[in-house]
Amino acid sequence: MRKKKPSNMVSRSMRDGILLSFTALAGIIYVLYTYGYFKPSDSWKTGIQAGLTLFTLLLVIGAVYGFLQGYRAKRRIDLLRDSLLQWEKGNQTGTVPKLGEDELGRLGEQLERIGKRWEEQVTSLQRLSTHNAQLAEQARVSAIVEERQRLARELHDAVSQQLFAISMTATAVGRTLEKDFDKAQRQVELIEEMASVAQSEMRALLLHLRPVYLEGKELSQGLLELVRELKTKVPMDLTLEIDEDLKISKGIENHLFRIIQEAMSNTLRHAKADKMEIRIHRRAETIKVILRDNGVGFELDEKKQASYGLSTMQERVREIGGSIQFITAPGKGTRIEITVPLMTEDSGESREEENNGDGE
Repeated sequence: MRKKKPSNMVSRSMRDGILLSFTALAGIIYVLYTYGYFKPSDSWKTGIQAGLTLFTLLLVIGAVYGFLQGYRAKRRIDLLRDSLLQWEKGNQTGTVPKLGEDELGRLGEQLERIGKRWEEQVTSLQRLSTHNAQLAEQARVSAIVEERQRLARELHDAVSQQLFAISMTATAVGRTLEKDFDKAQRQVELIEEMASVAQSEMRALLLHLRPVYLEGKELSQGLLELVRELKTKVPMDLTLEIDEDLKISKGIENHLFRIIQEAMSNTLRHAKADKMEIRIHRRAETIKVILRDNGVGFELDEKKQASYGLSTMQERVREIGGSIQFITAPGKGTRIEITVPLMTEDSGESREEENNGDGE
């Protein structure tokens, strides 16, 4: 089924203005002719010229009238749409412009009140996130124990089994080397492949041996130490760009650190990439995080999005009121874009005072 092409408000208004002009003219001519104030011209040439002149004049007047009416309405609707697009992108700090005193203006005022409520909810959500970070700090010892148990299970399930398979295959190589050289050569290639997989698993596990949280450090400091340490252990070109004067709450910092940590672990384990970029910048009242690698990529379907690593990242982004987007394809690498709105404590408190004042 073909999608219907959207109509343009200005052209539609011009068409309606022209139709209105000709309708009004027809009505005026009818009234004048009925009461004897209008008589057809005796000369057909003069009548045709007068008709063409009147037709052109009505066409211009109707088109100009329709254009002015449609353009004014379209401009106000475009302003309203731009504000809604900012909200959709995660930037809730923008206000809806004044659109007048008519129905469209009252709609803009209603949307602005909704935006303020939304902003207050995100502020409360981020405040709660900071509180959760403090509780998580108190439970850090328990988290470390659980992390060690998880690493022990992964070592047993992945690396230990790979090493056992390498050992068994190496033993088989010694037995078949003199009997079947081609088979022994294939076994050596299999050993190389299994060793590469085990090495990738160990790199990811080394990343998880890092601190679970920032432990009182700023996000920039924690990421710099993480990248510096991984460069000495992992043959990968790691690039980190972060604003020096970036100031965000502790809860958002911890969540972003864990998200980036999870993304780097996925890259080391699955992407087979030799280059990764981490860029964190402030754009107006939002934090933009871009993670990109040149790995093998993957087919992004519902099953893949529901995987443990990606779902954990999505949950953490939602907890701080942000949005996340995965851009990838087989053989095209992976790009992750995260947008988090920044809400200040003062703005939320001032709005509460204004609401209390209005209630009084």
